[in-house]
Amino acid sequence: MHEFSVVQSLMGLIEENARQNNAKSVSKVVVKIGKMSGIEPHLLKIAFDTFKEKTICENAELEMVIQDVVAFCEDCGEEFVVEDNRFVCPFCEGFNLKILDGEDMYLMSLEMEV
Repeated sequence: MHEFSVVQSLMGLIEENARQNNAKSVSKVVVKIGKMSGIEPHLLKIAFDTFKEKTICENAELEMVIQDVVAFCEDCGEEFVVEDNRFVCPFCEGFNLKILDGEDMYLMSLEMEV
């Protein structure tokens, strides 16, 4: 379960941001998780709840925004949401696609108490 290592990295990023802002605690963590990121949201939640104990995030709520896969068709110039893992342009049936969003996980925001 690689979500544990993802949360360890996330905690480091959170602690760094909190330190830079002289925060005493973090009350909310918002992450955006792409559907193609390889991260299972329910496992990430379990890992976060496990690792947050006795940290600056001890009382923090984890909010996850699930991002659809968004693609751009290089053939017809249309942007669309990939449905059912069908990587074919719904406008022109082309396969020449560029993925714009939905492959990564991002720390979007933190609510901190100073």
